[in-house]
Amino acid sequence: MNDAFLDRSEIFGRYIAETGATVREAARRFGISKSTVHKEVTERLKRINPSLYQSVKTVLEKNKSERHLRGGEATRQKYLDIAEAKK
Repeated sequence: MNDAFLDRSEIFGRYIAETGATVREAARRFGISKSTVHKEVTERLKRINPSLYQSVKTVLEKNKSERHLRGGEATRQKYLDIAEAKK
């Protein structure tokens, strides 16, 4: 396997594990697609650094369990902004 993939997987994994970032936030930070980040940290990282993979997996599971809350808050904020603009 290409060394560039190994380094990239670990870089993304460390970023997510250290910051608690979502896949979307990590993708934005590194200027690549969400699917690329997800594939790197779930498939490739599992093979090359299992301990880091476990840390990332924990963060991703936490983010997944909270996503409905973030979505609800975004919707709430949207309607507050609309109401404020009407005033």
